[in-house]
Order: sequence, then C-alpha cells, then structure tokens
Amino acid sequence: MSFQEIHRTPLDERVLGCAFGNYPWDEWERRALAAGVEKEVAQLGRAVMREAYNHGWDGRLKTFCGWDDDGAQMLADALRAPASASRQWEILLRTDGLRGDYPARSTSWTWAFLRRDAERLLSTLNAQR
Repeated sequence: MSFQEIHRTPLDERVLGCAFGNYPWDEWERRALAAGVEKEVAQLGRAVMREAYNHGWDGRLKTFCGWDDDGAQMLADALRAPASASRQWEILLRTDGLRGDYPARSTSWTWAFLRRDAERLLSTLNAQR
C-alpha cells in the first residue's frame, strides 16, 4: 500500500473515482453553463475548483472553491456578480491559493508576498471564519 492510499481522504476517493471529463470541476462547469454563466467565467470557476484540490489549498479555500457545497455558492456568485467572482478566482489562481505573488515589475514569484488585492481577499476570508 502506498503513502497516497493510506492518506486518502473522502474527497480524494470522490475525485479518484471519476472518469476523465467527469470530475467535480467538470460537472460544476456544465452546471454553470446550463444556468447561464458566461463561458469565460465558468471556465475560470472550473479552474479554481480544480486547482484548490490538485494543489492542496487549505480547507477554508477548498470551501470557498466549492468543495463543501458542490459549488453552489460559487454558482450563485457567478450569476449574481460575475466580474467580482472572476476577480477573486483570478487572484486565487495567480497566488496559488494565496501562497505567494509577483511583486510589482517582477516576473519572480515570491512565497508569502501578496499584492494588495490578494491581501484584501485574504482579509475578507479571514473575517468570514
């Protein structure tokens, strides 16, 4: 038995039991498109949900990215305020789950450094605890 098999979570079991193209992020994107979310916003939501799992973002970010409610809140956000939802998701992707960022006029990613927009998102998420 491998390390990964011993340490699998129920979320891992759910994801690993999926066929290609039918992962939870794929299902979310299809639901979002069917609900009328613009294609670019739905693709961004799919990406953030996928990266939250694949990059092992912390639990509160996984919750924010739809893992506790099958993306219901993400879908509501995308329908109510697509520009705002997209902006938050772009920040999460750019910072790999608020782990680091690119300082001004730099192409070097820096651990634990966050631009102001990412700091604001982090503060908002911390206030929701």
